[in-house]
Amino acid sequence: MPEAVNHPDHYNGHPSGIECITIVRHMNFNLGNVVKYVWRAGLKDKTPTIQDLKKAAWYLNDEIKRREKEEQHES
Repeated sequence: MPEAVNHPDHYNGHPSGIECITIVRHMNFNLGNVVKYVWRAGLKDKTPTIQDLKKAAWYLNDEIKRREKEEQHES
Protein backbone atom coordinates (compact mmCIF):
# COMPACT_ATOMS: atom_id res chain seq x y z
CA MET A 1 0.00 0.00 0.00
CA PRO A 2 1.40 3.45 -0.92
CA GLU A 3 2.39 5.82 1.86
CA ALA A 4 0.74 9.20 1.19
CA VAL A 5 3.40 11.45 2.73
CA ASN A 6 6.80 9.86 2.14
CA HIS A 7 6.22 7.60 -0.85
CA PRO A 8 3.01 8.32 -2.77
CA ASP A 9 2.56 6.46 -6.05
CA HIS A 10 3.71 9.36 -8.23
CA TYR A 11 7.10 9.44 -6.46
CA ASN A 12 7.98 6.04 -7.88
CA GLY A 13 5.86 6.17 -11.02
CA HIS A 14 8.72 6.91 -13.41
CA PRO A 15 9.54 3.91 -15.62
CA SER A 16 13.13 3.90 -14.29
CA GLY A 17 11.86 3.12 -10.79
CA ILE A 18 14.16 5.83 -9.43
CA GLU A 19 12.71 8.39 -7.06
CA CYS A 20 13.07 11.90 -8.45
CA ILE A 21 14.46 13.26 -5.17
CA THR A 22 17.54 11.08 -5.60
CA ILE A 23 18.50 13.25 -8.57
CA VAL A 24 17.17 16.70 -7.65
CA ARG A 25 18.93 16.82 -4.28
CA HIS A 26 22.01 17.77 -6.28
CA MET A 27 20.40 20.80 -7.96
CA ASN A 28 19.28 24.23 -6.90
CA PHE A 29 15.60 24.83 -6.11
CA ASN A 30 14.49 26.00 -9.55
CA LEU A 31 16.32 23.34 -11.57
CA GLY A 32 15.22 20.65 -9.13
CA ASN A 33 11.61 21.68 -9.67
CA VAL A 34 12.05 21.65 -13.45
CA VAL A 35 13.28 18.08 -13.31
CA LYS A 36 10.63 17.10 -10.75
CA TYR A 37 7.72 18.39 -12.85
CA VAL A 38 9.04 16.82 -16.06
CA TRP A 39 9.89 13.56 -14.26
CA ARG A 40 6.42 13.23 -12.72
CA ALA A 41 4.46 14.77 -15.62
CA GLY A 42 0.95 13.34 -15.60
CA LEU A 43 1.59 10.90 -12.73
CA LYS A 44 0.29 12.89 -9.74
CA ASP A 45 -3.40 12.50 -8.98
CA LYS A 46 -4.28 12.42 -12.66
CA THR A 47 -2.88 15.95 -13.05
CA PRO A 48 -2.86 16.85 -16.73
CA THR A 49 0.61 16.53 -18.24
CA ILE A 50 0.36 20.01 -19.78
CA GLN A 51 -0.05 21.53 -16.31
CA ASP A 52 3.10 19.80 -15.09
CA LEU A 53 5.03 20.95 -18.15
CA LYS A 54 3.85 24.55 -17.66
CA LYS A 55 5.07 24.43 -14.07
CA ALA A 56 8.44 23.11 -15.26
CA ALA A 57 8.63 25.93 -17.80
CA TRP A 58 7.83 28.50 -15.09
CA TYR A 59 10.70 27.30 -12.91
CA LEU A 60 13.07 27.15 -15.88
CA ASN A 61 12.19 30.71 -16.90
CA ASP A 62 12.63 31.86 -13.31
CA GLU A 63 16.10 30.28 -13.21
CA ILE A 64 17.05 31.93 -16.51
CA LYS A 65 15.97 35.35 -15.16
CA ARG A 66 17.87 34.76 -11.93
CA ARG A 67 21.07 33.87 -13.76
CA GLU A 68 20.73 36.79 -16.16
CA LYS A 69 20.49 39.17 -13.19
CA GLU A 70 23.48 37.47 -11.61
CA GLU A 71 25.51 37.92 -14.79
CA GLN A 72 24.54 41.60 -15.00
CA HIS A 73 25.76 42.19 -11.47
CA GLU A 74 29.06 40.46 -12.22
CA SER A 75 29.74 42.64 -15.27
